[in-house]
Amino acid sequence: MAIINSVHEMLHRIRVKLYPNYLPHIPGAYIARTDNEASLTIEEVCAALKNRGGFTGNYDDLVEHVKQFLDEAAYQLCDGFAVNTGYFSIHPNVGGTFDKVTEGHDAGKHPVTFRFRTRTPLRTLAEHITVEVEGLAEVTGYIDEVVDVSTEAVNETLTTGGMFSIAGHKIKVAGEDPEVGVYFVSETDPAQQVKVSGHFAENTHSRVIGVIPALAAGKWKVEIKTQYTGSGSSTLKSPRVIAGGMTLTVPSGGA
Repeated sequence: MAIINSVHEMLHRIRVKLYPNYLPHIPGAYIARTDNEASLTIEEVCAALKNRGGFTGNYDDLVEHVKQFLDEAAYQLCDGFAVNTGYFSIHPNVGGTFDKVTEGHDAGKHPVTFRFRTRTPLRTLAEHITVEVEGLAEVTGYIDEVVDVSTEAVNETLTTGGMFSIAGHKIKVAGEDPEVGVYFVSETDPAQQVKVSGHFAENTHSRVIGVIPALAAGKWKVEIKTQYTGSGSSTLKSPRVIAGGMTLTVPSGGA
């Protein structure tokens, strides 16, 4: 009689650390966040395919072909086609609302974004991931999510002139130092930083809401510089920087 072994081998591993959960309406004391290194480049993934995956072709050709594929995929996405790689698919999306049938497209009011969806093969692979919890993270503050209120997109887009809502831990903007504030930082040129001006609609330990300043089309990061310590009776001598790990896109014509 054959013996059927139903035990699945765990092929992959993700390390996480636990952070206090300050998000409203989400139960549980802690949330897990991956404790990974910097994101891999095309060159690094291709090197892994060559060294680990057994690819026998020319490495430089591989890198060039992958880049050409991605360039063409981006071109097709911009023509309105969804691209299905087998493991995940990317779908173009037009946000905002139209007041009447004859209303034309406005890049600021109806930003074009792209949605990511996992496909069955990637979801199947996820069943073979071992998650190792490495304890409570030592944090003085972190940014968990940035919501583009105009489009309701989370950690994806920025609509200039619209509202942002930043959620996290110990992120209150506080202190007399002139550097204190919320900043949007260009991903390609970190020296290009745009500070949010005016008052915040909300400014608490776990949430900051304000108006997105005029930003050039492209990729942006968010940073909060604050002297907040978590105690209302004391502040830091100099601001600390809380950097969000997410990349936010300002669509062309959105500035």
